[in-house]
Amino acid sequence: MIQALGASQGIAIGKAFVLPHWEWELPDQKIDVADLAKEFDRLYEGIDRSKTEINQMRTELDEVVGSEEASIFDAHLAILEDPVFMNEIQGIIQRQYKVAEVAVKEAIDHFVTMFDLLDDEYMKERAIDIKDVGNRLLKHLLGVPDISLPEDTQPFVLVVRELSPSQLVHLKPELVLGIVTMVGSPTSHAAIMARAFGIPMVMGVEGKLEQPIGTGDLLIIDGVTGLLQVEPSSEMVSRYTEMRKRQNVAREQLLTIAEVPSVTQDGVSLTLAANISSLKELEAALSNGAEGVGLFRTEFLYMDRGRFPSEEEQFEVYRAVAQKLKGETVIIRTLDIGGDKQLDYYELPEEENPFLGFRAIRFSLERKDLFKTQLRAILRASEYGDVQIMYPLITSLDEVREANEVLAEAKRELSVEGKPYRLDTKAGIMIEVPAAVMIADLLAEEVSFFSIGTNDLIQFTLAVDRMNEKISHMYEPFHPTILRMIRTVTNAAKAQGIPVSICGELAGDVNALPIWLGLGIEELSLSAQAILPVKESMLRTKAADCRILLEELFRCKTAVEIRALTHQFHAEAALAPNHMHPLL
Repeated sequence: MIQALGASQGIAIGKAFVLPHWEWELPDQKIDVADLAKEFDRLYEGIDRSKTEINQMRTELDEVVGSEEASIFDAHLAILEDPVFMNEIQGIIQRQYKVAEVAVKEAIDHFVTMFDLLDDEYMKERAIDIKDVGNRLLKHLLGVPDISLPEDTQPFVLVVRELSPSQLVHLKPELVLGIVTMVGSPTSHAAIMARAFGIPMVMGVEGKLEQPIGTGDLLIIDGVTGLLQVEPSSEMVSRYTEMRKRQNVAREQLLTIAEVPSVTQDGVSLTLAANISSLKELEAALSNGAEGVGLFRTEFLYMDRGRFPSEEEQFEVYRAVAQKLKGETVIIRTLDIGGDKQLDYYELPEEENPFLGFRAIRFSLERKDLFKTQLRAILRASEYGDVQIMYPLITSLDEVREANEVLAEAKRELSVEGKPYRLDTKAGIMIEVPAAVMIADLLAEEVSFFSIGTNDLIQFTLAVDRMNEKISHMYEPFHPTILRMIRTVTNAAKAQGIPVSICGELAGDVNALPIWLGLGIEELSLSAQAILPVKESMLRTKAADCRILLEELFRCKTAVEIRALTHQFHAEAALAPNHMHPLL
């Protein structure tokens, strides 16, 4: 059994198809100075053909998974138009008199090597994009076909060193049981697209195999745990087949409560809203019974493209989400760029601690032109539903007031231009740093709502980078400090009469549900996959019991004690009859 990285959830069992790792080997061909113009013509023709192909792939993907995922190919087009990349190729041809394909190969190798040397996972993933685009251009210059995927009708588990978006877009999802890559991370474009297609995926297998995987080898992969088994025993196949069957049955059973109101046994309601980053994710959330959107991550509209999105482009997306929700609330978080989220077309400063640096609301307040463009688009979309605005990473009253001044200016401009928007559009903030917790009472006087971002709050409060393997065990959501911080924020919100929701992975943890019900939280914002399990647990629970449990939890001195009590509570609730949905 090999432990790798889970990138897209689900269990896959099937025979491997290994995609060859093709490295171009080209002779160092030279040209005469008289042939320079001809060589440049070959280069430009290859670029035009590559752009045509990329645009075609973008259109095909848009029809399958939606425009946000398809916009990955905007980044590929941007590479072909990038003056640094193209100047490198042209310079090699003009100064060294090399043929176009050799110049392209050398430029690819130069940039890929440079990015691979950087201690930055995002830049390493962009190296894959450059290689993908460069190989497409080489294909046209050399007149050779793509490396093809199997075209028969037998489903397979795809095994590849690294999977490019161009390869993945041509896959038939119904034939791909799962994907295994030697390198890569869950933030890569391929992983994002695999999740959109619903294909289980495991990454980072390189260096962990005793011998190479061969085409035809039987594989088991678990996209949640990241486990890979090559040539498993019949007993293991039976066990994982049963696990997959149980997962499918449980999933089908949970879908029967998608339309059931999220109400406890004693009649307390808790809104279960969704976290989304695209229209495709919204569709999945609604099919799982989401009651609105508690977090729309807008940064994905800005990433994987060649320029900042225009007001009109953003407006169209925000309007589509609002219309799809048919009156349910959508909370749109303003741009949360920086940290691990970079832009291909805008160079953010290099920082020792990017998560504590120039990001989120700090970026927006520095670039108020971009901030106001986004606010105008959100305000215009408010005409089509209950659209609300949320500022991320707030640490002071000054930031809230400055952001609200930009919002007021956007409103004045729209009014002068005669463009409609809802005057009562609400603006709230994410509480995700200890500073915001400590002044929650003051912040509550300035905003319309709070959303507690548990992921960053835990990370910043405990000074633990959860992606750091050395200390990730110290990232403890049930730490007594975290519970006390959430209670402080909740009390401040209630005292001011504004709503407060819980967002982040902790919101989707069924063991944390009694904490929210005990505190009187009225809304959770969670991933689409977490909605139904949380609702199922809620339908078996009494809020009165949660309030009693909460008193015990605040007497606990360690996370171990808190976890033990919440686990026991959840286990007992799971055995209770479900009067709201007796079949469960």
